[in-house]
Amino acid sequence: MTLKLLVGLGNPGPEYDATRHNAGFWWIDALAREHGAALVPEKGFFGNAAKLRIGGQQVWLLQPMTFMNRSGQSVAALARFYKIAPQEILVVHDELDLLPGQAKLKRGGGHAGHNGLKDIQTQLGSPDFWRLRLGIGHPGVKSEVVHWVLRKPPVAERDAIEAASERALQAVDELLTGQMEQAMRRIHGSKPDAPAARKQAPTAMQPGEG
Repeated sequence: MTLKLLVGLGNPGPEYDATRHNAGFWWIDALAREHGAALVPEKGFFGNAAKLRIGGQQVWLLQPMTFMNRSGQSVAALARFYKIAPQEILVVHDELDLLPGQAKLKRGGGHAGHNGLKDIQTQLGSPDFWRLRLGIGHPGVKSEVVHWVLRKPPVAERDAIEAASERALQAVDELLTGQMEQAMRRIHGSKPDAPAARKQAPTAMQPGEG
């Protein structure tokens, strides 16, 4: 089994670029930069995409431009056109249940309330895709989650998220060749210290962002 489609989740627009919910976009951007690839708008796939070769293997990179809640529309469109099976897809997303600096790789499972994952699962008709979960931490209160994911993390937390992302970038060759156990060992790394709790003012949320 090899991966043929790498998807990063986020919300489109400069106002969201640096928010926690866009951690998946950050990862895809970093991978594209590393390989000199340019993501370009693909209207038929409702997102920005690039096709490149990594280690001799062809792979698609995709950032849905549909807003988070409709990510599945974009993923399913590309996957169906190129006959890519769910188990050949990796979705990179922000994860509340992991601390900044943590990352976890898994295949299948539920969506844990993440609306991007939920829509992808619905549109593909299967939960059997791979997920790279980039920790962003939890605000500690469920009612603040929506505002938390749409805020920019402090510099120290952003640095920790990017460190976890870098470990995952170093595992790309293993991911693409199906060496998932080796990739997991590289990605999971060590558990970081918990950041101090921070209270931030809520911001308004638009439909489809969460």
